[in-house]
Amino acid sequence: MSDSPNTPAAGPAGAAPDDGSARDFGSEPAGRELLPTATPARTRAAVRELVRPRRGLAVAGFATMIAATGVGLLVQPLLGRIVDIVADHRPPGDITLPVVLLVLVALAQGAATALGLSLVSRLGETVLARLRERFVEKALRLPLEQVEKAGAGDLTARVTRDVSVVGEAVREALPELARSVLAIALTLAAMAALDWRFFLAALIAVPVQASTARWYVRNAVPLYARQRIATGSQQQQLLDTIAGAGTVRAFRLEEEHTGRVTRRSSAAVELTLRGVRLVLDFYNRLHIAEYAGLAAVLVTGFLLVRGGSVSIGTATAAALYFHSLFTPVNAALVLLDDAQSATAALARLVGVADQPSPEPEKQAHESRPRTAEAGGTVTVTGIHHAYEPGRPVLHGVDLTLRAGERVALVGPSGAGKTTLAKLIAGVHRPTAGSVRVTTNGAGESGDGVPVALVTQETHVFAGPLADDLRLARADATDDDLRKALTAVDALDWAEALPEGLDTVVGEGGHRLTSAQVQQLALARLVLADPPVAVLDEATAEAGSTGARLLEQAADRAVDGRTALVVAHRLTQAATADRIVVMDGGRIVESGTHDELCAAAGIYASLWEAWSGTRTTADETPTHHRPDTTTVKDH
Repeated sequence: MSDSPNTPAAGPAGAAPDDGSARDFGSEPAGRELLPTATPARTRAAVRELVRPRRGLAVAGFATMIAATGVGLLVQPLLGRIVDIVADHRPPGDITLPVVLLVLVALAQGAATALGLSLVSRLGETVLARLRERFVEKALRLPLEQVEKAGAGDLTARVTRDVSVVGEAVREALPELARSVLAIALTLAAMAALDWRFFLAALIAVPVQASTARWYVRNAVPLYARQRIATGSQQQQLLDTIAGAGTVRAFRLEEEHTGRVTRRSSAAVELTLRGVRLVLDFYNRLHIAEYAGLAAVLVTGFLLVRGGSVSIGTATAAALYFHSLFTPVNAALVLLDDAQSATAALARLVGVADQPSPEPEKQAHESRPRTAEAGGTVTVTGIHHAYEPGRPVLHGVDLTLRAGERVALVGPSGAGKTTLAKLIAGVHRPTAGSVRVTTNGAGESGDGVPVALVTQETHVFAGPLADDLRLARADATDDDLRKALTAVDALDWAEALPEGLDTVVGEGGHRLTSAQVQQLALARLVLADPPVAVLDEATAEAGSTGARLLEQAADRAVDGRTALVVAHRLTQAATADRIVVMDGGRIVESGTHDELCAAAGIYASLWEAWSGTRTTADETPTHHRPDTTTVKDH
């Protein structure tokens, strides 16, 4: 069977090595190294960096919010004025002006608040969009070893739940928090303007509120961080169990895996319940602060009115000011719950977004002016690689691919073929040794990558077929797309689609066959025009009926390039310039088809086994005429 990592029983997606290393479903997974989480200081710095280019929008938004809050503070003095008019037994007509002003204040405050909230929301959404772009950009460049050690659940939780939590906070919590904080500050200032003693009375509630906030933050931050980790662990266990369902059933491990899912789910639920209890205690403490502060303001008002220092209306305005603080104070402190949850999620996103790009020294590429000789030279020196410590997959592999040479890589399952292919393509980093790619140019497109990898698993992105092709070269014209499709014998079916190259494919669109999907991948290869191409069983999904067509398309796609082909069919190997045979993580044979057949080694045995499947002598192909027979590399 093939040594691809994507066989059904290979384990969780993205986690299993590709060279016969079976995952032990009967034991608890080894300790995972979760993806990094940013420190609080780094998280704040990242937010400042994202906001800095949009300072104008931030200033406009918060200035409008201040104006809206300031206008709203006129309501209490106007109500106090009405109280004084009534207390002094003045004519009813005197109430007209304060009432009209109340209406104008309400209209002005509503309009300014709506504008301010929209500006703050726009700021938050813009910053969040940039953060998402940075996160996705870095997540796509994370070394696979790092993702595998963390587990797909950790990255999945960050991409889904953490992004959702931060998004909700930006859309709802951030504008409301901004408005609440401004209302608190300006209301306290207004109380001081009425009489400084009202301000002091109101401050009685502050120590209780401040201590409550500190207590909550101190307990909530680590709790929500642990909750995020527990959620990621829960998702990882679900992914492991579902992805390995076939193996779980085969070894009768259903109860054990159900127990693991239950334990991790219980841990996540327990942390959630602890959060609920924390919030209830939080509210209880806030009520004490509210009642203490309101009592202090009312007593102060009573004493000042009795002493003739202020009017009844002024004391009423002060009491109303303090009562109006209940909503913004509670909102601000309650939003600490969302803020702490969003902060924990944000730190996890920033932790990934801050990851450095892979170091270029890990796979050196030397560029030289393009010459008449196409392709590039690949030099593999002393490569060792292991997915897990103590379980090496490759052992001191040395290999040179000469410019323009087509090399087929064959061998039994678990030999290390796919691992070597991915190391050359730069998908993995070798544990030891080096891969050097010396190119004669970056391809006709000018700035393409030196090595391109095409595997048997190709993703079709949702959208027009033309856009899918342009993923390989954004500036490709329609003529370029047609030439690339022609090169891989795909133009006829592409133009026969309902809307031609504008037909929507992928999820929710027109369904492509397996052979068409592989032709699409090969057309992208032609458009990218790399000097070196690596095909890892790129024609394996076609089946016998489409094998010959795909093999011919693959031959044309790599024509003029240095190519390493992990051969799914021995007809591909027979037509190669050179065949490299791997076994046990080492190169054991190398030569042409005729040389290796004459050597009577591993390749000769594979070829003999393949030849034995032919029913008639005239069907037996030479290495000049590949046919459609499917032969696995076992």
